[in-house]
Amino acid sequence: MIETARLSDPDAPARLRRDAETLAGPLPPLLAAAEHLASSVMPGQHGRRRVGQGDEFWQYRPSHAGDEARAIDWRRSARSDDALFVREKEWQAAQSVSLWLDMGRSMDFASTRNLPTKADEARRLSLALCVLLVRGGERVGLTNMGLPPRAGQLQLMRLTDALARGEDEADYAAPDLRGAPSRSRAVFVSDFLGDMEPVTMALAAAADRGIDGVLLQILDPQEEAFPFDGRTIFESVGGTMRHETLKAGDLRDRYLDRLAERKDQLSTLARRTGWQYDLHRTGTPAPGALLWLYTALERAH
Repeated sequence: MIETARLSDPDAPARLRRDAETLAGPLPPLLAAAEHLASSVMPGQHGRRRVGQGDEFWQYRPSHAGDEARAIDWRRSARSDDALFVREKEWQAAQSVSLWLDMGRSMDFASTRNLPTKADEARRLSLALCVLLVRGGERVGLTNMGLPPRAGQLQLMRLTDALARGEDEADYAAPDLRGAPSRSRAVFVSDFLGDMEPVTMALAAAADRGIDGVLLQILDPQEEAFPFDGRTIFESVGGTMRHETLKAGDLRDRYLDRLAERKDQLSTLARRTGWQYDLHRTGTPAPGALLWLYTALERAH
């Protein structure tokens, strides 16, 4: 019988926040190439290092045909004998990132006591991502807990509490993008082992609203290896499904084929809708998954 863990004790939010801070801590130095994303903050601070609406000066460039006279910086141009220069401002706007974290019962699975449940791993990775995004001035929200994207440390505390205490009684939860602003970014974290139709519908709706994002699938090593043989009883974490077989080994090839098909479905769906997909296994180093999430969000924008 698999032991499952739910974060229901009063110290859970503080512990989850501490673990996520520890996971996120060493990553910013490794993300020098993504500095423009990490430094995306509200107006009045560093911007995104590209031309756009804002108050902060970025650079001068030579004037070219089509520039309006009012765009010319005459003081800078006066220092040149034969050239006119335009003063460009930096694009400054905090971006919105909406997370949907699968809190269904299937996520409460761990094959051994030495591994975290998929839910615990998803919570830790998701909050660590929020820590990095909030540090960069982004607005972050949690769609399935009714938290619209906001910036700041107070929002991080709200996210910590919501992630630590949230759960869904259904075996498989459905993605939810309610409250996610149009033309923003989103992150779905799940084992994606349930019905694919809600996932397909959610990504189609996201594409219609100009929402780009990433899918992170989290699986337990046992779910990928299917090491069962002989008499085996398979039971869902929620206890709603049960199957007994005397020849579990005979199911291995069919199971692995279906799992490969599911991964291919997710990858293809992400590609068709402009999203990105990756797989993370519990028990493997979490910083690698966090680094992928963080940089994938930059590519999604």
